[in-house]
Amino acid sequence: MPNKQPIKLIVGLGNPGAEYEMTRHNAGAWFVEAIARLNNSSLAPHNKFHGLTGKTNIDGQETHLLVPTTYMNRSGLAVATLANFYKILPTEILIAHDELDLDPGTIRLKTGGGHGGHNGLRDIIQSIANQKNFHRLRVGIGHPGDSKKVSGFVLGKAPQTEHTLIESALDESLKHLTNIVHGDHQKVMNKLHRFDARKPDAKTSES
Repeated sequence: MPNKQPIKLIVGLGNPGAEYEMTRHNAGAWFVEAIARLNNSSLAPHNKFHGLTGKTNIDGQETHLLVPTTYMNRSGLAVATLANFYKILPTEILIAHDELDLDPGTIRLKTGGGHGGHNGLRDIIQSIANQKNFHRLRVGIGHPGDSKKVSGFVLGKAPQTEHTLIESALDESLKHLTNIVHGDHQKVMNKLHRFDARKPDAKTSES
């Protein structure tokens, strides 16, 4: 069962550089960037932590924000360095990342598990002593239907219709951010997992 530990670090995975900014693989980074905008916080380059970092207060919970500026397969360097410096436990970390196994417009919150072939998650697990009990916000991007096409798919830009669905799912997850950072994850799952932006009446309640 998900514990009630607060989230002290939210990480959004992606690749650095303008050429990757709008690609599907950067969906996790979009989430953290949206949190920063929502809370009037800035994300600034921090060489020591190998990424863009910031700090915000979400309903009384001080939370670090991180978008690694290493490439995806070295994401663990940024996560481990910042977490070790601030003594943040794996169970106090939320990783937002793109998810091939979910359709655009859907989003899931999950605790623990393997990397599922995601290079960013794989490196994070290896970098924090094979601890897997961090939390994940899985942002659906869909699947190309052929494993040989996955690399080009995640590094490609979604058509506008799909991008809008992804953004809608991210917007919905932001409505539950307070419960997420306070560790009320089962409550969030019960509501967020019913959301599907492809349905005209898709909505959840914050309460």
